[in-house]
Parts: sequence; C-alpha cells; structure tokens
Amino acid sequence: MQQFENASAGDIVLSIADRIIENRAYLSEIDGKIGDGDHGVNMAKGFGMAADRIRGNDMSLATAFDTLGTVLMTEIGGSMGPLYGVMFTQFAETIEKSAAIDARTFSAMLSNGLDGIQSIGAAKVGDKTLLDTLVPAIEAFDAANADGKPFPEALDALVVAAEEGRDSTRDLVAKIGRASRLGERSVGVLDAGATSCALILKALALGAKQKLLMSATAGR
Repeated sequence: MQQFENASAGDIVLSIADRIIENRAYLSEIDGKIGDGDHGVNMAKGFGMAADRIRGNDMSLATAFDTLGTVLMTEIGGSMGPLYGVMFTQFAETIEKSAAIDARTFSAMLSNGLDGIQSIGAAKVGDKTLLDTLVPAIEAFDAANADGKPFPEALDALVVAAEEGRDSTRDLVAKIGRASRLGERSVGVLDAGATSCALILKALALGAKQKLLMSATAGR
C-alpha cells in the first residue's frame, strides 16, 4: 500500500508556508485589483508565524496542521484567516489518529477541510473564491483514486485541477466579499483566494509525493 508516516511529515507544512511567503507580493497584487490588497501580507504573516513554531520541533503532519490552523484562526486579520484556519484544523482532526497517510485518508482529510470551510462560509463553486480551486481539485483526486490510479498520480491530478480551477476564476463575476461590489468589473482578474489555494494544494501534493517516494525507497 502506498502511504507515508504521519509522525515524520510535519515539514510538509513548512514547504506550504515557504510557497505562501514567496508569493506574498504576487497574492497582494492580485487582491489589490478587486479587493483590499492585503491577502498576501496576511497570509505570509500567518504562515510565517506558524512555520516559526513548527520548525525544529519534529512535528507530525497532524500537529503541524493544527498549529497552522490555530494561528490562522486566532492571530491574523482578513476574511481568509478563519476559512483556511478551519480547513487546516479539520485536516489535523482527520489524520490525528492515523499512523500512516494513504490515499483514502488523504481524501477524507481534504473533504473534511472543505466541509469546515463550507460550515462557516456561504460561497459555492462559481462565486470566484477558493472553492473554485478546492472543489475541483478534490473531485479530480477522488476520481483518480476511483479509477485505480496510484496515489502519486492522483496527487498530480489534484494539482492540475487546482490550477485549472484557479484559472477559471479569471472569467467569473465575484459574488462574495468586497470584490462582489464590482459586479462585472471583477471579470478578467484571478481571485486571490483561489490563487493561494492552488499554491497550498500544489505544495501539499509535492510534499506528499516526496514522502511517498522516501517511504517506498526505505521499504526496498
């Protein structure tokens, strides 16, 4: 079975944080076109604070997700903190009792994260939000699993769908948040939340693939 150890995978969250911090200016630039312009700043602040608490502590993936989620929910401003915070907290709760993460557990983790977001927000696919990235990514991952694809290939499918979902927001009218006030004028610009979500999912998938490769190599 293709799986990786929960206990040794906390550094995946550090990789996610690195990608967000690297794209701080880009995310704020996108957000500034139809929003407050602070998405990159707030995200980089929260992910950076969490990374400082994770680094050097040899955390499990579950504990690292919980650390990140708690910081995002309680210590940064903006509308995205609670949304991403609950997503990562749900990720943590899903896998906290799993010694190893396989494709089935990974799928449950993603789905519960989505449920968490939807429990506190009213957005749906097509509203020009992070859900336009997250929902098709989960659907693609689950479809690949249902087709019997190996775990790494399902992760590849997740990334492709996430980036296609991100790109789809360019042609959508914003229905949620400050950008919704612009109506049709919000068309032609990527959604900042959908963009950060694609960065997060790609870093998560790459980190998981690396752990799977290490696990397979160690098992030979």
